Amino acid sequence: MLLGLTNAPRPFDWGSTSLIARLEGRPDSATPEAEVWFGDHPSDPADLADGRTLDAHLADAKLPYLLKILAATKSLSIQAHPTRQQAIDGFAAERALPADAPHNYADDNHKPEMIVALSDEFVALCGLREVDATRRLLGELGSAAAPLLERVTDDDSLAESVGWLLSGDAQGVVDAIIAALESTSSVEFADDIANARRNAAEFPGDPGVVVGLLMNLMTLRAGEALFLRAGQLHAYQSGLGIEIMAASDNVMRGGLTPKHIDVDELMRVLERRSGAVALVEPVDVSEGVIEYPVPVDDFRLWRGAASVKGVTIAPALPAIVLCVSGSIEVRGATGNLELLPGQAAFIEGEESALVIAGRGEFFVAQPGA
Repeated sequence: MLLGLTNAPRPFDWGSTSLIARLEGRPDSATPEAEVWFGDHPSDPADLADGRTLDAHLADAKLPYLLKILAATKSLSIQAHPTRQQAIDGFAAERALPADAPHNYADDNHKPEMIVALSDEFVALCGLREVDATRRLLGELGSAAAPLLERVTDDDSLAESVGWLLSGDAQGVVDAIIAALESTSSVEFADDIANARRNAAEFPGDPGVVVGLLMNLMTLRAGEALFLRAGQLHAYQSGLGIEIMAASDNVMRGGLTPKHIDVDELMRVLERRSGAVALVEPVDVSEGVIEYPVPVDDFRLWRGAASVKGVTIAPALPAIVLCVSGSIEVRGATGNLELLPGQAAFIEGEESALVIAGRGEFFVAQPGA
């Protein structure tokens, strides 16, 4: 069965007034649009043409993944996600908390995720930078960063410095480093410092500005992908992309946000290793279709270009086909669906093979192996 899926953009303030609107071929919006969700997550399930939502259609069956269009013009919160066992333990422990108390765990699942750039540039902070390089950057900030530089000697102390910066005990050092950014010039770390200045302007006095200086700054080109495993600190900075993740809403925040930050819980899940982060290397699935392979069983993501004669695919079900450019027609045994950018098709049941025809680009989300 093929069912059309749509959803309205979510209006988070870090979103864009133009990126999603232009993808969908409509005028810029008056307010920021951050994410469009295609899935059955109860926070914002996708809409079916008959007026129902996807979660109501699936009833007790749940998708293991959530697919999104994501657009950012300023930093999302710095964050990390738990492993499955950490989520199980954390969710169980928080059941005793009052309903109005801050909660870290919305469910008992992990949340590995992947972003694929659609814009020419997609900028992200991802993972803790290698220790020696981080020490060089802190050294260029002069005496303001000396207390932090003294702490950062190896992977473990680098990770512990994140907790120290967020604890409140280091606010004087945070303020001094933010002030020093204005007069610091660097050849090796020019982009890192420029990005930190931008975050300092958006989030005055936020310790996350300095936490971000401990992280790898990465710029993805269109079509490049970044996988984020459990515990890996990250914060998308700007750009348009397709995001897929395990169906979870568990987030431990680490700055650049007015939202609740539980430093102890963040440190419990934080990965304590530094180093460069590799891009996901795509592999061929069939003519015109590639896969971004990931080491988790929650989801798989394919990317393809439709052709006039049609591209044949056989994804695992239930799957979602999302059009991101041009126009495509999804043809199955039970019917056909025409999709424009920002529109999706949900595929379930007896569809053993699909033909994607037209002239456009699409993504296919599906359960993992």
